[in-house]
Amino acid sequence: MSIEVNNESGVEVDEAEFAALGRFVLDSMHVHPQSELSILFVETDVMSELHVQWMDEPGPTDVLSFPMDELRPGREGEEPTPGTLGDIVLCPAVAAEQAVVAGHSTVEELLLLTTHGILHLLGYDHAEPEEEKEMFALQRRLLLTFLAGR
Repeated sequence: MSIEVNNESGVEVDEAEFAALGRFVLDSMHVHPQSELSILFVETDVMSELHVQWMDEPGPTDVLSFPMDELRPGREGEEPTPGTLGDIVLCPAVAAEQAVVAGHSTVEELLLLTTHGILHLLGYDHAEPEEEKEMFALQRRLLLTFLAGR
């Protein structure tokens, strides 16, 4: 599994921890071990530009996911397809604001957003109430299991 983590945000980030989370989530979701994922941390102005360019919405956001090969979670007994999962772009400054409101650390918020972004790359969405319930429950289970193993 190739997970590339780059930090262009100016905020200190434990890149190894985010790579470990990526590996954990992809393994848990039965993604082919030769698949690729990129995680990028950016400054607010860069995230604002991406948000306008790709979502046609002003201002920065917390996380954006850019799927590549449209890989989907594997199933027990099936051989998953290798490929490039895609890119997740995170904005630590926005995550820090959200963490205060949520009552946890910025790192915890970024780990949550990373898990959220990976699930989007795997085809999960939260536009409809049932989709949101499924995605957020899975996101919570994956993150709590990862954190328990730290």
